[in-house]
Amino acid sequence: MPGSAGVNGGIAELVLSAGPVAKFVLILLAVFSIICWALIVEKWWEFRKIRVESLRFVRVFREARRFSLVYAAAKKHRESPLAQLYLAGGQEVAATLGGAEIADRVLEEADEGLPPDRLDAVNRAMRRAAGVEIERMERYLPFLATTASSAPFIGLFGTVWGIMTSFQNIGAQGSANLAVVAPGISEALIATAAGLGAAIPAVMGYNFYVNRVKYWASEMDGFSLDLLNAFARSVQKAAR
Repeated sequence: MPGSAGVNGGIAELVLSAGPVAKFVLILLAVFSIICWALIVEKWWEFRKIRVESLRFVRVFREARRFSLVYAAAKKHRESPLAQLYLAGGQEVAATLGGAEIADRVLEEADEGLPPDRLDAVNRAMRRAAGVEIERMERYLPFLATTASSAPFIGLFGTVWGIMTSFQNIGAQGSANLAVVAPGISEALIATAAGLGAAIPAVMGYNFYVNRVKYWASEMDGFSLDLLNAFARSVQKAAR
């Protein structure tokens, strides 16, 4: 019997001897699993660049005393969400004061400051930039969530189909011995294992990266408040 070879052989031989429905289920789960692992690695690399570039930008932000220097550094660190927030707010400041060089003089000497309505515009610009950055960091995460939720059910479908095949073999041969039942049950269990193998890394990767998005969203909120406070102090100095 073809199924007997699958029982006596390895998993690969059992997969090759499976029926067309079971093979389709296993191929589909394999595609899901490969894509998920590729996305997990890609997101890991993306968040690594975000962390590295954010640390570099924050160092420049803390050490530099001139608006134009920090503004230029923000343009170089495209992967940092904090840099993109500063760039969005800095564009409003530069547009209001007539350029980055003029903003240097205004913010340092406090001869004049941002009016309250422009300060609100800076806040709105940074909020828009934060939304864009969160959307960028959440890219591809829905696929991981979809795989985590659907892969076990796809594997369950393969399991049910394998059990149905086993009962059909029992009815066709009129025998319920192990040689008749085992191939279909083994085929069913492989589908279940494949579904779990695709879902477990997906759900772990999804939860991990969702937490990283939340972390950077919190960092962006704090950075926005720090930046608004810095501009507000300039306004208050100018008012005096």
